[in-house]
Amino acid sequence: MSTGNGADSAPARISDTTVTTTRKSTFASLRVRNYRLFFTGAIVSNTGTWMARITQDWLVLSLTGSAAAVGITTALQFLPMLLFALYGGVIADRYPKRRLLLLSQGALGLCGLALAVLTLSGHVQVWHVYLIAFLLGMVTVVDNPARQSFVSEMVGPAQLRNAVSLNSANFQSARLVGPAAAGLLIASVGSGWAFLVNGLSFLAPVAALLMMRTSELHRAERAPRGKGQLREGLRYVAGRPELIWPIALVGFVGTFGFNFPIWLTAFADGVFHVGPGAYGFLNTLMAVGSLVGALLSARRGTSRLRTLVGAAVAFGVLEIAAALSPAFWLFALLLVPIGMLGLTVNVTANSSVQMATDPVMRGRVMSLYMMVFVGGTPLGAPLVGWITDTYGARVGFAAGGAVSLAAAVLIGLVLARVGGLRLRVDLRRGHPHVRFVPREQLATAA
Repeated sequence: MSTGNGADSAPARISDTTVTTTRKSTFASLRVRNYRLFFTGAIVSNTGTWMARITQDWLVLSLTGSAAAVGITTALQFLPMLLFALYGGVIADRYPKRRLLLLSQGALGLCGLALAVLTLSGHVQVWHVYLIAFLLGMVTVVDNPARQSFVSEMVGPAQLRNAVSLNSANFQSARLVGPAAAGLLIASVGSGWAFLVNGLSFLAPVAALLMMRTSELHRAERAPRGKGQLREGLRYVAGRPELIWPIALVGFVGTFGFNFPIWLTAFADGVFHVGPGAYGFLNTLMAVGSLVGALLSARRGTSRLRTLVGAAVAFGVLEIAAALSPAFWLFALLLVPIGMLGLTVNVTANSSVQMATDPVMRGRVMSLYMMVFVGGTPLGAPLVGWITDTYGARVGFAAGGAVSLAAAVLIGLVLARVGGLRLRVDLRRGHPHVRFVPREQLATAA
């Protein structure tokens, strides 16, 4: 373990099931000028990204009439993350992250503009959407680990957890505006204008990166060029239960439980028979829950693995409940806590993994994290899309929730065993009825 910044974020023992930081105010990281610029630029591009996501899914559904085609589009966008994410992490550890982000954010903007031109000209075909989705995925292979690990360079280890939570709040705030704006644009002037706004929105993060004071960045040690760096990163994670099991859990949840583009389009179009405006409304409700989850995470001073497991269990249960909802209003209301719990899973896992990782390895570890969290989508999305098309939207949604629930329970039991914990049941009034306690405490109570 390095004695640099990573020493300040070294993990606690698994038996503690927590990584602790000093308690901060909700918006503490925004006091840092460089991060404030980054945050401002990101909220503009994130709004455009959400507009493009909603518009892309609706466009594919309009061109093909198939939920499976929406799944294929999603899979193509995340396939590069599955295939090449670890190489992206090596690049992020080797080169200046600010320079990498300038290139990647510019490339993402160009992809958005290309899709806008095709759509506005009336020449767009589904294979065009497939191709651009794949190109977007190739860019994010480098953009994701560079962006995730650049946060620590802007704010330092003391405020890392707060900044990670605010990044998620930023993304979810944009999700409040983006889907609604996309629905209005699709209904009034067509899909192409939403894609155009997305492409232009990337000017904001590029400008923010150019305006940063590089002298105020917390310089992280860069990995030298050399052989075996991929294997080194994998060995690093494999030997640390506090890294590998949270990553495994978000992998299952991300692959099977986060296929909302497929489910929400299918529920809006095939179950409740509502239009693109209502589809955007459903996404906005999820964003409200996610934003609440992000702000609550920003206030917490700890990243507890028990919080991660508990949130994942509740997330799976509520997805199953939403799948069985008989009425549109009940389905819509359940999306709020689903969004909150899904965000809690992501932020808790992300921050605990980052704070438990040595800075020189952070790019590779976060690339592995993103590979299993979003890179599993090419495997899960077509399968979930096929289940949804074949057996209906309710079965597809319930299946995703069931897998998330099963993974959370199993990995929770594994973490408890690794940490020397046992399940304790106490039926007395005023006591927690079910909880994990150290084996020694259980033996004393007996």
